[in-house]
Amino acid sequence: MDTAKFLRQISLFKECRDTEVTRVAAICEEKVYPQGAVIFREGETGNALYAVREGTIRISKLIPTVGEEAMAFLEEGGHFGEMALLDDSPRSATAIAHSECRLLVIRKSAFLDLLKDESLACQLLLVFCKTLSYRLRGTTDRIVTLFAFARQNW
Repeated sequence: MDTAKFLRQISLFKECRDTEVTRVAAICEEKVYPQGAVIFREGETGNALYAVREGTIRISKLIPTVGEEAMAFLEEGGHFGEMALLDDSPRSATAIAHSECRLLVIRKSAFLDLLKDESLACQLLLVFCKTLSYRLRGTTDRIVTLFAFARQNW
């Protein structure tokens, strides 16, 4: 499957026009990671968004005195690292190849060059905002559930 068709399957790009997806596809790199490879570590400076073409990615955090806690498993069509395209904050989690993976990589510098086109910028940033809002709502729901569970066990 060509890159533009694959990008169409990813929620970040579903609402984009064909010309916009073609422009995003042109800046994608493809990388293969063996099982167990660290794509990036929590605390590192982020510089890319990743989309899973094949394999499974584990997103995790290191919990002191507990160890690694898996937060999510992403498979084909999943994406991660998009916050790095929008801010300069450190990575909030670690991404590990749970199985051998083939990933599309969109570098921050190339992405920012695309945003110079106002029409494309508006479309991409709107979809990014929707994605981040969706994820924030999910996080809020999980926090509320954890607090409710903790209160029951006090």
